[in-house]
Amino acid sequence: MDRMSELQANLQDVEREISDACIAANRNRADVTLIAVTKTWPASDVDLLATLGITDVGENRDQDARPKRDEVRSASLIWHAIGQLQTNKAKSVATWADVVHSVDRTDLVTALSKAVAGRQTPLRVLIQVNLDPNPTENRGGALPNELLKLAELISECDGLHLQGVMGVAPLAGNDEMAFSKLQEFAEQIQSAYPKANWISAGMSGDFATALKYGATHLRIGSSILGNRGFQG
Repeated sequence: MDRMSELQANLQDVEREISDACIAANRNRADVTLIAVTKTWPASDVDLLATLGITDVGENRDQDARPKRDEVRSASLIWHAIGQLQTNKAKSVATWADVVHSVDRTDLVTALSKAVAGRQTPLRVLIQVNLDPNPTENRGGALPNELLKLAELISECDGLHLQGVMGVAPLAGNDEMAFSKLQEFAEQIQSAYPKANWISAGMSGDFATALKYGATHLRIGSSILGNRGFQG
């Protein structure tokens, strides 16, 4: 099977699963955006996915994503930075990302705000929430009591646009509980910032659960592109 046929078959399977999960959750499929996580995969795969109707792609490493976007032929794709982001990468990420999902601390907000100075369009950002019952630094994400402070800071930055929240279910935890909590945090943010209505949650193994709890953006990689040493 050639790569185009492989991706098409995988994408059809994923679309069917998303549609079924939307029906089960009483959700409208049109209200859910599929982000194809293309990290570790070549620009040629991104071009094939664009041909197959994918509109959004996700990358987690700045050093890979920046040259990849330059190489990809499709100019209409929306590029999502989904990995943990160091402040010293903010300027570079702002050159290729349309959306940053992993804003989780004040110094990163400040760095991104400086990085987008002079940019024609605002950089859309989501606040990553740490959903671990026992949070650790290496997992990333803001603690619940930090969310409104971060949201306020983002809202004060002219070059940034707050879109909502993002979360990753704990590696060995309760997906239902995690995504339920994320939905609660999303509602808190949206009550103060009505346009911040995105919930980025759910990957290949848990997106059906995320959809039950309001996920608007699914980050799916391996189910579409195959396995190459990562989960997504």
